[in-house]
Amino acid sequence: MQRSDSLPHLDIVGHDVYEVGVPHAAYDEFRRVAPVAWVNETEANGHHGRGFWALTTHEHVVAVHKDWRTFSSEVDGTEIEELDPDALVARRTMLETDPPRHTKLRQLVNPTFSKVSVETYSAHAVSLVHEMVGAALTRSNGTTAVDGVYDVARELPIRMLTGLLGVPDGDAPQLFHWADQIVYNADPDYSELVSDQNDTDPYRLLPFRSPVSLKVLDYVQRLAAARRGVDGGDVLTVLTNALVDGEPLTEREQGTFFLLLLIAGNETTRHSLSQGLLALAQHPEQLQRLRDHPELLDTATEEILRWTSPQLHFRRTATVDTTIGGVPVAAGDKVVTWYLAANFDPTVFADPHTFDIARTPNRHVTFGGGGPHLCLGQWMARLEVRTFLTALAERVDRIELAGEPRRVRSNFINGLKELPIVLHPR
Repeated sequence: MQRSDSLPHLDIVGHDVYEVGVPHAAYDEFRRVAPVAWVNETEANGHHGRGFWALTTHEHVVAVHKDWRTFSSEVDGTEIEELDPDALVARRTMLETDPPRHTKLRQLVNPTFSKVSVETYSAHAVSLVHEMVGAALTRSNGTTAVDGVYDVARELPIRMLTGLLGVPDGDAPQLFHWADQIVYNADPDYSELVSDQNDTDPYRLLPFRSPVSLKVLDYVQRLAAARRGVDGGDVLTVLTNALVDGEPLTEREQGTFFLLLLIAGNETTRHSLSQGLLALAQHPEQLQRLRDHPELLDTATEEILRWTSPQLHFRRTATVDTTIGGVPVAAGDKVVTWYLAANFDPTVFADPHTFDIARTPNRHVTFGGGGPHLCLGQWMARLEVRTFLTALAERVDRIELAGEPRRVRSNFINGLKELPIVLHPR
């Protein structure tokens, strides 16, 4: 027997919703009326499944992410989509594992993304940011519109990642174009097969049901062939030669692991930067405040991360009968944690809809709510945002909106695909 929707008049699932804007009013009502809400998956919201529990409060999101034994990533994956057993195996990444295997996989790349390692890239990040911002300022110069996504924000995470991943610089444009096509599988501007509009069943064994994933998987194996038996600290070399419990990773495991880091390290930071530009354009006093008070750089970085929340949700599966906030949850139920809703929870963040670069404390869940899946790339993201803000404060007097931003059609990534702005130099 199908359960009834807790709030049938509100949609926080459909891709179309997020192409229009962030449904903050709906999140507010979910938190107030049904913080543990049942949501049915229907033709209207573009999903086909048995439904799930939607969690929109900071408290519940954190509790679920810390309790991996009760709320598993491995049992049925981390996507809302319900996968058959063969698809679950074929598409599994480090995200879709629980300890102890998750811990062992994470340890393979932890050294590359540790806080200490990332700080060694600080000078490189500064150089790249000033190159990007300088080029955009030259083009715009207070008169001409540039695209804040492609002309300003997109290049930094790509160029920071290539060396870490072990990707030749010349391959980066094609590789990251493929990544866009894969992760934005619900947006016709990127994907020829739109996930909720076309028949993607022939590709159900591929990440994001995208045939483009095959190009990345093939690419990884071509590069891996030259890395076998070679010492090196880049991700591709590490994955090629890694042993987990005495066994090498399969070609599919290498490929999906690489694709995970390719997407997570690029898409999310890009949208933190581009939506950070939008926030500073809409709140020019905050850019001036940062210029007047450079000691606010760290809190400004955290506020950008909270405000932009590029990852919208992740899914877990209850392994036993339990309760969340007093609501019974049965073993096997899907539980979806909405990061963006948690980051605007008024019980944790005073005046959450106010963009405040001096906000402290700022216990956002942009990198997850804690537990074993805390974002591997958090220190790289912080470095990139901090460096970006520093360059803007030093070189840009004002960011002027020159048109309406265009949003990605996705209920998974909170992103912009176009941001027309005019940059006024200092």
